[in-house]
This record gives sequence, structure tokens and C-alpha cells, in this order.
Amino acid sequence: MTPPAETRHVEVRRGAYRDSVRLMQISQAVNATPGVSAGLVAMATPLNLDLAAGMGFTPPADATANDMLVAIAAVDDDALRAALARLDTELNRVDRPATGGQATVVAPRTVGSAVRLLGANLTLVSTPGRYAFVDAMDALDAGTSVMVFSDNVSLAEEIRLKDAAAERGLLAMGPDCGTAVIGGVGLGFANVVRPGPVGIVAASGTGAQHMMALLDAAGVGVSHVLGVGGRDLSRPVAGRGTLAALDALDADDSTELIVVISKPPAPEVATRVREHAARLSTPVVFALLDAGQPDLTEVAAGVLRRLGVPVPSPWPSWLPAALPVAAGTAIRGLFSGGTLCYEAMLIASGALGPVRSNTPLRPEWGLPADLRGDGHLMIDFGDDTLTQGRPHPMIDGRQRLDRLAAEAADPACGVVLMDVVLGHGAHPDPAAEVAPAIAEAKVPVVVSLTGTAGDPQGLERQATLLRDAGAAVYASNAEATRRAIQLVTAT
Repeated sequence: MTPPAETRHVEVRRGAYRDSVRLMQISQAVNATPGVSAGLVAMATPLNLDLAAGMGFTPPADATANDMLVAIAAVDDDALRAALARLDTELNRVDRPATGGQATVVAPRTVGSAVRLLGANLTLVSTPGRYAFVDAMDALDAGTSVMVFSDNVSLAEEIRLKDAAAERGLLAMGPDCGTAVIGGVGLGFANVVRPGPVGIVAASGTGAQHMMALLDAAGVGVSHVLGVGGRDLSRPVAGRGTLAALDALDADDSTELIVVISKPPAPEVATRVREHAARLSTPVVFALLDAGQPDLTEVAAGVLRRLGVPVPSPWPSWLPAALPVAAGTAIRGLFSGGTLCYEAMLIASGALGPVRSNTPLRPEWGLPADLRGDGHLMIDFGDDTLTQGRPHPMIDGRQRLDRLAAEAADPACGVVLMDVVLGHGAHPDPAAEVAPAIAEAKVPVVVSLTGTAGDPQGLERQATLLRDAGAAVYASNAEATRRAIQLVTAT
């Protein structure tokens, strides 16, 4: 649909590059400029060129994936100038040249040359999926472990990367590794955590973040969080990354206990990983989400007991004086975190029956392409099919806000359940974005808030804004889900 704008601007910045997370943040900043009705800042891949065309822009025919595409629609020339100024500010903020020295430094032209120039021991790869394999292999060949944030890397390439890392005594995290913490430094979407005794191996980004946040609420920190990618415990990948990460944490003197987090693995892979874990000197706790298995909050409580740390009772919550009363009986879940959505579906389906979703627990519970359906629904807005060419919902929540308004107007809706995830890489003030929509909703809204006291958004401030808008806010995703269930089953 053509954006309702009087002034449009399209340009290609040749050879300019930023990683996908930074470009999503920059696009969000440009779109937040007053008077901007549509904006896209992205590498000029075929997918992004198609997206720009669908927004009513005409990208140059000679744009390539090595170029940066800028497309902005604004109400007038002044708004456009302000948007371009904001763009340049955001770009320069991460690309400011060093000053004070006389030496000329030639920028490296390959990942391997950058590794050798810097003496690095870890490389973060966030290039488009079709190029990520080559960049990651270049990093491994240069002697560094890799975190591959990129998705859309083939299964065969993932296996080759992990085998190559193992041959070199290195670690390959990912592809599609959204979260890691190495020695207290967060990479990708990561929370600010204190140092501590717990190491985490996660085939889940938001699952790792939620575990970090729950432990932080009890005063317990982490040594490292090693993401392995969502496919690692599948039958083809066979836990290659998980086994390597377990060995790395077992060899780490600061790690006293390891937690492995994943959606349901292939049964034979789970057996292999459990057998491997049993041979380690460091105890391993498993959080393999599935029917009949403990939820993340239960696992966190078990970890605390093993460490001799009191379990919060109750876990933190921020509750309004009262919630609206809705006549409907359906839960409508609107999630940015895939694992949080999955955990909520497991809990809700056990109590209520089928929960339909774009990432369903069972194939027959799937949703059509328009994501509409009757009864209980939970949507993972962070799923790859919904983030192609658009910022992740943890960065830009407008798509969820539109759906919140639609669900609140549906007489069948009894409660809206949603997550808000804090930390580096996420929206700088998500509560300020979502609170007005919650305040306007005429149905109860329950929020699962994942964050730590050190996160830049301010955990208490975010919780207070959401509560004051009328939401019931819980630090535990499982407790938030159970509260939503109570609201639709109360008689």
C-alpha cells in the first residue's frame, strides 16, 4: 500500500554497511521522527528491495546487497530533512572514526583480516544469511569462535560450520543465535547480568533471557550464556553446538552449574546430550520445554535450591488495583519471544485445550496466513516469516499494537497476554510504546516482563508504566500465563 506522504526520498549509499540489528534500530529511530509516515533503512538485498517496492518506493535498479537502501516518506520537506538528520546521527554514532593519532589505519576488507588485525578471539556475524556462512568460515579459519546472529543459513551450512569449529577447537554459536553473554558482555539481544555461578546453554534466545532475568530476581548471576541456534537439537544437527558448549562451560572455573534450555529436542538427540552431560564434572539441569516437563520458572527455582539460594515467594509482580471485566472467554497471546510464546501455549493448552498459533504445538492447531481464528490464539510475532524485511518486535512493536487493538475490540476476547522483553538490542522504552494501547483496551491485559535490574530501560520503571496503564505485570512468564487462564475460566 502506498504510504500517505507528500514527500518521498530514496537513495542508495554505496558500500555502506551496518549489521541487521543496528539497521532495525536505525529504521525504528527514523520512523519515530515526527512527520515520517514510512521509513526503511536496510541493506539492498532482493528481499528488502521488494519490501521497499511494496511500501510504494522505487529503488534504483542497480542497487546491490552491498549497498545500504534508504527510503523515507514524510509529510513535508522539513520532516524529511529531520528524518535524514536523524539517520546521519544514528549512522555516525556507531561509525565515528578514531581521532588524536596521526597513523592511517586501512580498514580490513575481510572478516579474517579483521580478526588478525585486532587479535580477536570471538567474531559476531550478522550479515544476510546467504553471506553469513562464508564470513563465519573466514572467522573460524582465522582462529576465532563465532556467534552467527544471521538466520536463513542452510541446514547443511550449519552442520559444516559446527564441524569446522570442532576440528579447530572453537565454538560455533548459531546460526540464528540471538543471545549470548561472554564474560559479562552481552551480544545480540541480551540482558545486563551480574557475574555468577550459572552457565546457560540455549537453543532459545528469549528462553535464555528469561532464565537470566529469573535468576537475577533472586540475586544470582551467570558466568556465560552460550546460544547454539534453534535447530541445534534437531535430528540433523544432532546437538553439535550444545555438546561443544557443555564442554566449554565444564572447563570454565567460574561455572558451578549448567542449565540447558530448548524447545522439544529430537528424542535421540536429547538422550545423547543427557548422556554427555552425565559424564561432565559440572552438574547440568535441563529445561527442555514440553508437555509434562517443568516450565522455566520451575527450573529456575530448582537451580536456586541447588545453589542454596532462597526462591522468591512470590516472584516479582506489579498489579493494578483492578482489571477490566471482559465477557469473552478466549486468551489472545501476542508475543515477541518465540520460547515465551511456546511456554505459554504449553501451559494454556494443558488447562484449556487447543491453542491456535502461527507456531503451533500441533500442526492441526495452525493459523491461516492472515493469523485470524476463533478461540484461544497465541502469535509469535518474532517468527522468521513475520520479520522478513521488518524490525523484530522487540525493537518495533507497532505490528503487535495494531493486533492488541483488534483483539480488544473482539467480543470473544477475554484477556490479552503479551510479553515485554528488555535488555541491549531491544526497544529503548517499550513500556512507553505499549502502555497507551493497554490503557485504551477494554479487556484485561496480562504482561510477562523479562528484564533485570541493570537493564538500560529500567526494570522498575517499565513495570510501573505498564501497571499504571492497567496491566497485571509478572516477572514469571508461567505465572503470567496462569493468571490469564484464571481470568478466562473464572465463573
